[in-house]
Amino acid sequence: MREVAILGVGQVPVREHWDRSVRHLAADAGRAALLDAGVAQVDGIYVGNMTGGRLNHQRQLGAVVADALGMWGVEAVKMEAACGSAGSAMRQGIIAIASGEMEAVLVIGVEKMTENGFPQTTAALTTAADADYEIEQGVTFVGLNALIMRRYMYEYGYERRDFAPFALNAHANGAKNPNAMFRQPISMETYDNGRIVSDPISLFDASPIGDGAAALLLVPAEKAPRAVRVLGSAVATDTLAVHDREDPLSLKASELSVQRAYAQAGVGPADIDLFELHDAFSVMAALSLEACGFAERGEGVRLAQEGAILPDGRIPICSMGGLKARGHPVGATGLYQIAEATLQLQGRAGAAQIDGVDIAMTQNIGGSGATIVTHILQK
Repeated sequence: MREVAILGVGQVPVREHWDRSVRHLAADAGRAALLDAGVAQVDGIYVGNMTGGRLNHQRQLGAVVADALGMWGVEAVKMEAACGSAGSAMRQGIIAIASGEMEAVLVIGVEKMTENGFPQTTAALTTAADADYEIEQGVTFVGLNALIMRRYMYEYGYERRDFAPFALNAHANGAKNPNAMFRQPISMETYDNGRIVSDPISLFDASPIGDGAAALLLVPAEKAPRAVRVLGSAVATDTLAVHDREDPLSLKASELSVQRAYAQAGVGPADIDLFELHDAFSVMAALSLEACGFAERGEGVRLAQEGAILPDGRIPICSMGGLKARGHPVGATGLYQIAEATLQLQGRAGAAQIDGVDIAMTQNIGGSGATIVTHILQK
């Protein structure tokens, strides 16, 4: 298998893009990645998207995006794994290059969510849960994560405000990212006064939806020796329904995918300089840190309280705002994470740049942990 490199990066700012359709957002990010890489044509296009068929009345996004880019004839398909769609598209692109099947692949994550009413958007997102045993009972993802967070607090003796460092870090970092949806730091007082969405989750414990697209241009590493290399790429699954898991406070798919990625890369937690985790909810950030070996069970929150997740901490997370401040256009999030990690490794992260980043890891979660994709990158 060949080594794979990231040659180009493209992003669209996460916003309410009233003047751009899902087609145009994807094409904008794709063109930016092509321009960044200095490449005009690719062999394949993999598109990550979750809600296009339901919210935008547009399926066939592979062909739609190829058409918008003027690349008729190339292999182009859409990948769907709920909020893990973009990470899954990235993995397919890596496999295509590593296998020798393709020489240049464009991977794009895109989602347009803000022009629909709240009930329609919530219903579309809920389809990532178990239709027979969770959705049927009227549960939403905020509700599911509220139950998980409440259990975590009960098991380990935390209060809601103990989770505040995750939100404060994300918003402070997002203020340095021109592509972030929210670019203002928040105070502890602001966090404390956040409106409760589903007890104990407040506005600052949950990521906002948005419109956005991010893209990467992949090539064989031998053709781009100075480009960021992909050291590890792995995906794992768990039960779709949270209540079917042996332990609802254990992200088993995270453990499995990260161990596979660590093995491929020949590294461990101590070697990771930056972790772009999937902080859709504060409790998920804590569980991810624990599952990936950065903290013992029940210690993820304490790690944040000690400042270890800050830009100058032992394991910086969400360096450009994460899902909370950058925003969470669900089918694009996994590629925003990888794009941001790539920019950090290249020294192109601007005001958000962290010194000394040589190896970065990203983890993209679909649903409440049913699909988890891990990537490890090196300078």
